[in-house]
Amino acid sequence: MSKILKFTQFSVRDLLVTAGPTILLIGAICLLAYFVVDPAPPRKVSLSTGQENGAYEEFGKKYAAVLAKHGVKVALQPSQGSQENLQRLKQGQVDIAFVQSGSTDEAAAEREGLVSLGSLFTEPVWLFLREPQGKGRHKQPEITELSQLKGKRINLGPEGAGAPRLFKQLLSLNGVEPGDLTTSSLGNTAATVELLEGRIDGLVFSSAPEAPLIQMLLQTPGIRLFDFAQAEAYARKLPFLTHVVLPRGIVDFGRDLPAKEYHLIAPTATLVAREDLHPALVDLFVQAASSIHGGAGWFQQQGQFPSARYTEIPVAAGAAKFYKDGAPFLQRYMSFWLANFFDRMWVLVVALGALILPLSKVVPPLYVWRIRSRVYRWYGQLRTVEQALEEAPAERRQEIYAVQLQRLNEIEELVNQISIPLSFAAGLYGLRSHINFVRQRVLSLIGGEGGTALPSQLEGAPLS
Repeated sequence: MSKILKFTQFSVRDLLVTAGPTILLIGAICLLAYFVVDPAPPRKVSLSTGQENGAYEEFGKKYAAVLAKHGVKVALQPSQGSQENLQRLKQGQVDIAFVQSGSTDEAAAEREGLVSLGSLFTEPVWLFLREPQGKGRHKQPEITELSQLKGKRINLGPEGAGAPRLFKQLLSLNGVEPGDLTTSSLGNTAATVELLEGRIDGLVFSSAPEAPLIQMLLQTPGIRLFDFAQAEAYARKLPFLTHVVLPRGIVDFGRDLPAKEYHLIAPTATLVAREDLHPALVDLFVQAASSIHGGAGWFQQQGQFPSARYTEIPVAAGAAKFYKDGAPFLQRYMSFWLANFFDRMWVLVVALGALILPLSKVVPPLYVWRIRSRVYRWYGQLRTVEQALEEAPAERRQEIYAVQLQRLNEIEELVNQISIPLSFAAGLYGLRSHINFVRQRVLSLIGGEGGTALPSQLEGAPLS
């Protein structure tokens, strides 16, 4: 079997030795590209959410659940709200956060290196007030305009939230200064307790209706929702606001809650990230946003959100592409990590194509040269023998001829041990014939010099 394997048309060993450096070079380039050229996305990302029992907190949990299915851990970081989230982004403390529209402007966002992944949902301004006290002529008047809040105790929310800043803008439009009413900065949960206990007259939220506290207050007796009758005018005055309507009965059809339509003004919640967030994570978050916010809701139609609209922060290129064309092609048919691997490696494939093409023209000639060199190097030995014959002094010719004849026999024995593919056998047989040719020349020289006997090692050698 070993003899059969020895005579083959092709030498795998020689090919591997010849192509080995090329293979190692390509492998090193691939390894370097894997870690350097567009590195793999991190498996952990931080998301700044909002207050306890708020919409940001609830949606943050949903994002964490969706991304966990793709092997990405989302570290949720509670905050006071939009303003604190924006500050964390600017300082690089988090990778991504919920930010309310109107919190910044395009120029400031570009300076801070922030990008939007799209607007997610409307979060109306909810002003909950206690029902007017008293009866008959002593009943307190119902508050229908913000100017009537003068002298009232209103909780605007913690300073890190978006509601205080926004509500102060609304008060200013109505000619009400912050000093005209008693304001507090309690968190949403604590403020709700204060309202129910009657220690404050009202509280302000800016949140999606999914927030548990919103759901509870809409159904609490003695607490009523303020109707922004001038909602359309507010939306025209402050472009980052929209006019939305809370439909009658949407909270509870059986109890007809609410008993009438309420006009509200609403900024939009935006998913904002630092511009250095890995593009693959941008794709993943936008896809998660589509599954979480894409349905119909109290204030939105099916497919209205997420959207590249309603945000003053520049939209990331990856997010804009998603809203235009949908999910990346590969991610529609394979897992996130596998699709990301091929998406990252396409640059490498192009580079390898440019590298392999010239290398493929170099390796075959090297392979041929390596095989033939086993034969050709013995021609140097033959030339050495011939040169020794030509330079032999007259008094030592017979001795030198005998030595060179012995050398030829040794060369032939070594040549007979050469293993080369059958496709190169012609060169081997040519070498053997040339060895015999030089041998015949040596023998003729010995005979011409009057030699009477051949050395014992030459007995049986072919004669011409």
